[in-house]
Amino acid sequence: MDQKELKLTPEFVAKSFIAGGVAGMCAKTSVAPLDRIKILLQAQSVHYKDLGVVTGLQKIVQQENMLALFRGNGAQMVRIFPYGALQFTSFEVFKKLLPQLKVSFLSKESHSMKFVAGSLAGLVSVTATFPLDTIRARLAFQVAGEKKYNGIIHAAAVIFKTEGGMTGLYRGLVPTLIGIIPYAGLSFYCFELLKVQLLKHCFWARTPESSGEVQLTIPAKLLCGGLAGAFSQTASYPLDVTRRRMQLGQFEGGMVNALVSTYKEDGVIRGLFRGMSINYMRAIPMTAVSFSIYEMMKQLLGLQTGVKISS
Repeated sequence: MDQKELKLTPEFVAKSFIAGGVAGMCAKTSVAPLDRIKILLQAQSVHYKDLGVVTGLQKIVQQENMLALFRGNGAQMVRIFPYGALQFTSFEVFKKLLPQLKVSFLSKESHSMKFVAGSLAGLVSVTATFPLDTIRARLAFQVAGEKKYNGIIHAAAVIFKTEGGMTGLYRGLVPTLIGIIPYAGLSFYCFELLKVQLLKHCFWARTPESSGEVQLTIPAKLLCGGLAGAFSQTASYPLDVTRRRMQLGQFEGGMVNALVSTYKEDGVIRGLFRGMSINYMRAIPMTAVSFSIYEMMKQLLGLQTGVKISS
């Protein structure tokens, strides 16, 4: 099975950047209400810590309004376009550069190379956009009657002035970087592996093109993305909980202290994996939408994503 080789040109990079940004925005907006309740549950807000996902969403609407389900999504969109754009573009770039190192497990056809490329892409995108994620988390954690921040710029200014400058905006970066290695790596690894296997063995997953290549059908794209999201999120979730609680200023000290404190206070299920059910509810559709939109945007922009199946 051969994939069409595309050169690493400025046009290719620019189109990948646009496709990745749009994919990220669509994916995050589709699960914005679940993202907000996830943050409230993870960080154990006094107003929501004893509630479930559905009752928590109902309480947000009852005490605030429907738009409150999307609180913090404006900051999320400011962050997620460059995040998605950098992640997918970096993946494409690393996917072409890593085989040039002439290392066996980084060969062009190796799926382990795609894991490494995905991990590196995650590190690049997270580091570049982390302050915006911190601001979005603070805005989403606010509830009616307890507003501390009036918007993105105000939140950034307050955090910068009162929490040690850039240190405050980058609080929780270390567990995030450690967590993004398995998360992004496994996401890309699983999607690319499942894509190849479905195209090779499942006729229902193929849609032919005039060039002789075959593409994944939309349901197949969603299936590959959803499974990739479920597996990668499970592997990295405890670090995601730790990152979020550090971002919200709930722990002093480093990542290890936050992990140990969370475990001692609440254990594994109610601490390190708190909110995991909602994470599956949001991670599976979000990753499915993200990869599917990215593949469709690439096709729309004239970047082939199909492969040729050897007879």
